[in-house]
Amino acid sequence: MQQCYDWQSNVLKFTDVNGNKYNLKFRGNKTIVHGDSATGKTTLVDMIRTHMNDGESGPVALNCDKSCYVVEGNLWKGQLDNIQDSIVFIDEGNEFVKTKDFARAIQQTDNYYVIVTREGLSALPYSVEEVYGIRTSGKYGALKQSYHSFYRIYPDSTTENIKPEKILTEDSNSGYQFFDAICKEHQMQCDTANGKSNVFSYLKTHRNEKILVIADGAAFGPEMDRVLQLVQTREKLALYLPESFEWLVLSSGILKDTEVAQILQTPSDYIDSKEYFSWERYFTALLTEKTAGTYLNYTKKTLNEAYLRDGVKNAILGQMQKVELK
Repeated sequence: MQQCYDWQSNVLKFTDVNGNKYNLKFRGNKTIVHGDSATGKTTLVDMIRTHMNDGESGPVALNCDKSCYVVEGNLWKGQLDNIQDSIVFIDEGNEFVKTKDFARAIQQTDNYYVIVTREGLSALPYSVEEVYGIRTSGKYGALKQSYHSFYRIYPDSTTENIKPEKILTEDSNSGYQFFDAICKEHQMQCDTANGKSNVFSYLKTHRNEKILVIADGAAFGPEMDRVLQLVQTREKLALYLPESFEWLVLSSGILKDTEVAQILQTPSDYIDSKEYFSWERYFTALLTEKTAGTYLNYTKKTLNEAYLRDGVKNAILGQMQKVELK
């Protein structure tokens, strides 16, 4: 059987009798497809729906070792209950994708989800790198990441180093405690938004300050559109979006662990999406496990002071390329 989905490279391919082709490369188990009308989003889901209804005798060729389904309408929960180990497409206009019920339901499955929407889905923790637009050329369609920056700094047009006067973190746990201590060393202020959904309102009320927002890129996807619009219109704002604070620590090399280094190269090969609903949760569990019983013993709620020792601290800060905290 021809494979339309390559689970090693995360690529989905299919075509219809009119020669329309899609070649879609995914990153995690949740892909959010954004875009205005006439960008090919509905065509994509329509092709899957047609194949689901008409099968092999229909106009869409989808010979695949994984089943593809379209879930929609008020009976979505019952539909989802009968789908396992498949690729699930959900078109825009289905309000249930915004609910906590939906978030809980898909957390208990082993499916892969492609969700078409023009709005952020605050109930779902998804990465800024899991948000795509459809790029079309003639009859060929592909996904292109909507938000991507080599240095994880936004706006990605930034060429000079970021030198903030204040830092805003999304949480009040160990990540905030780390950056708060750094800021105090340099006579800077560090605030917490107490949750990613509060970042936008904080920035709206602090209009004339030179702020660097540090948030978990692994779960900041729902907020990215509106926050980035502010950042792009205000010269004094910048975003730094590591996967998470725990990812930043793991990436610093302070653990000198070869397994960690391998995991960081291709996290999707190691993360069970049914067990870890977001990559942030996985990296927290990994750092906690790897440091248990050592002087770097890590807990999410309270920062171990060992992380503020010069060697450890500087290794972590060294991962924040293009950011100067002085």
